Amino acid sequence: MRDVAIVAFAQTDHRRRTDDLSEVEMLMPVLHQVLDATGLRARDIGFTCSGSSDYLAGRAFSFTMALDGVGAQPPISESHVEMDGAWALYEAWVKLRTGEADTALVYSYGKSSPGEVRDVLTRQLDPYYVGPLWPDSVALAALQAQALIDAGETDEAALASIAARNRTAAADNPHAQLAGSVPAGDYVVRPLRTGDCPPVGDGAAAVVLAAGDTARALCTRPAWIRGIDHRIEAHSLGVRELTDSPSARLAAERAGAFERPIDTAELHAPFTSQEVVLRKALGLDDNVRVNPSGGALAANPVMAAGLIRLGEAAARIHRGESDRALAHATSGPCLQQNLVAVLEGETTYV
Repeated sequence: MRDVAIVAFAQTDHRRRTDDLSEVEMLMPVLHQVLDATGLRARDIGFTCSGSSDYLAGRAFSFTMALDGVGAQPPISESHVEMDGAWALYEAWVKLRTGEADTALVYSYGKSSPGEVRDVLTRQLDPYYVGPLWPDSVALAALQAQALIDAGETDEAALASIAARNRTAAADNPHAQLAGSVPAGDYVVRPLRTGDCPPVGDGAAAVVLAAGDTARALCTRPAWIRGIDHRIEAHSLGVRELTDSPSARLAAERAGAFERPIDTAELHAPFTSQEVVLRKALGLDDNVRVNPSGGALAANPVMAAGLIRLGEAAARIHRGESDRALAHATSGPCLQQNLVAVLEGETTYV
């Protein structure tokens, strides 16, 4: 098994609407940017993997159109996951670890603006008991937030402070959709206000992975993936403890997050209440800088936001601003599925 690192990361400037761009047109500049950062060309990539959603695009096999932007001729080794791009990165990581490729291009994208994303996400729910009730994503997040308040884990003022901290941090992120002073706003679904919820928008992201000495040749300071794991909660919300996330804790344990202190965490917490759950499950104290990019509260392109958390954590290692970072991605209602990766710079390699 070989060491694998993230050697480059690129993302779009996330926008509320991109009516003037197709998914391919939105993705193309990101692909060029991430490849240019390494000096690689498309034909140099050993494996390509993407993450997107046909439900979001409104058509079957929508990912095949994105391949026009990658270039599938001559034939390439390619795969796709109907998930956030973080899970595409996991598949690519496995390929490189086992020696089937030396480099991998991972990308993901999502356009939420054409439809009502709150309704689209109900298709993730149990199709027999919960789905037919059409509870939208914000209503379900509000159930989790109210459970935390009832348990004494947080209150509305604390949630507002989480939103303020994330969006203040996003002021230094040129790609953020929301940044700076954002008012709490009115209730969307009590107890969640507008400021507790993620912005709806369009965006894309891409990373390049490389193994061993190839990574060192492509990047001055690779972000080595020291551990990565993903776990899932029970599908039924009624049998889950919404104030905790055992799957995130287990994924972090298996990824080695608790073995040594980390200095940075990029959490995929689209709602302020979810950051409360994740901080507890992952054991993050005030010594850890959480979401220096602004997190998903600053930009939440569905199907790309999780990959962006991995890319943002890696970019901080590339720049020497972090030595050991945790990156988290989630999918499904109320933190149903959780992926955790631990990234380290070369100076901490043992």
